[in-house]
Amino acid sequence: MIKAVKIINDLENLFFPTTCLGCTKIIPPHAGSICVSCRHELPLTQYINENDNPTEKILYGRVKIENGASFLRYYKKGIVQQLIHHLKYKGHEEIGIFFGKWMGKELAASKRFNDIDLVIPVPLHPKKLKSRGYNQVSKFGEEIAKALGATYSEEILINTSYSKSQTLKDRLSRNFGKKSNYIVTTETNLNEKHILIVDDVITTGATMERCIKAFSKNKNIKISIATIAITA
Repeated sequence: MIKAVKIINDLENLFFPTTCLGCTKIIPPHAGSICVSCRHELPLTQYINENDNPTEKILYGRVKIENGASFLRYYKKGIVQQLIHHLKYKGHEEIGIFFGKWMGKELAASKRFNDIDLVIPVPLHPKKLKSRGYNQVSKFGEEIAKALGATYSEEILINTSYSKSQTLKDRLSRNFGKKSNYIVTTETNLNEKHILIVDDVITTGATMERCIKAFSKNKNIKISIATIAITA
């Protein structure tokens, strides 16, 4: 039986080889979706232990956060853009798992993020979730929660307003376009909790700002943010 399974797997790898989602080179089975060369080329930000970093500065004067960090720099036509595209539109949720484990380990080692109680992903509207089939930051958030020993929840924050993809919108139109309505719906006691809101990419901070404002009635809480990438 074991031998038969091995033969089937070998045939599958022969006719449908695993390729790196960054450079499309063939990589060994079970090696992950990103080859070693592409991993070394990833533009890491080093923001996790940096106060007043660019991710935090995006929200200055708009909403209060404790700490913020983005793991990678997002350049147009760069490897990060390609990976985020595969994560967001091609069903490659393993990318979220990969970066969630990696970033989660570094967040857990940082004094700035070691007291997180809840990890919450930026939610999709139910219609968009049904169409896409998954929230691209769910796995990312789940892995970060595991690394931090925190609770992960997709029920606390919801999106009640459907809007089209932001991909082709420029920064100005994202800021002044239709506002998504994020609301807190749970009766869970959030008093004295430190919440980490996670997303894939932060550009203008408009989405994060609206998510954070949804918690405005919960006075005695702290909010931090973490994203896979920040636009360069």
